[in-house]
Amino acid sequence: MPVIEWHPSPNYSSRGGRKIIAIVDHVTAGSYPGCLNWLCNPASQSSAHYLVTKTGRILQLVKEGDTAWHAGIRNKPSWALYDGTNPNTYTLGIEHEGQPGDVMPEAQYQATLWLHKDLTQKYGIPIDADHIIGHYRIDSVNRPNCPGVGFPWDRLFKDLKGGRDVLKTAVLLYTKEDFWAGYDVAVKHGNCAIFVRPPDLSVPAEARAAEKLIVVGGATTNHPNEVLLSGNDKYQTAAAVAKYLG
Repeated sequence: MPVIEWHPSPNYSSRGGRKIIAIVDHVTAGSYPGCLNWLCNPASQSSAHYLVTKTGRILQLVKEGDTAWHAGIRNKPSWALYDGTNPNTYTLGIEHEGQPGDVMPEAQYQATLWLHKDLTQKYGIPIDADHIIGHYRIDSVNRPNCPGVGFPWDRLFKDLKGGRDVLKTAVLLYTKEDFWAGYDVAVKHGNCAIFVRPPDLSVPAEARAAEKLIVVGGATTNHPNEVLLSGNDKYQTAAAVAKYLG
């Protein structure tokens, strides 16, 4: 696991309750440390959650729970998931040191591959061209070369998909007591995988990575394609499940 270096930028704001659904990749069009200084300069009004250098260092500038200012200006967007609001509030931004035409060094590629794997698993982000995009998909006029022709899209998607099997649907139980309610839901979805939250209430990586996550009992997981079947007690949860099953 790489060491993530914390270099806080003052350029951030609240997500306003929005779920993270995608990653936006960028190229700095400049070299380190100048690009880091710019992203941490209040005058720039710009930032990203992460900066990956050519030597493979991963620098975090903004907490994932906050909004970084990396792709807020929209100009003839071609992104299918763009909903007309500020895309910064529901995306994570990763800057890569370099110029648009650069071939990414292997150290930098391995670092960003690891980072993409970590973020897609943590937030259940599907591995496809609508959920991992370039900045040019949001601003095709002023950022047509971001992250540029040197960005290894094909290799990145291949390596991300090859690293793990992505479940179509998974059921996540709050406790083992929810098993029978969750079992009926799993049967409805072709006997899909069932997971139980561990004592710390974290979400298992395979469950979070599923394309659709059905949560039985407990609070939301903030999965981008979540069905929450929950109530104040096990009886209300059972009623929510029964209604879902029809």
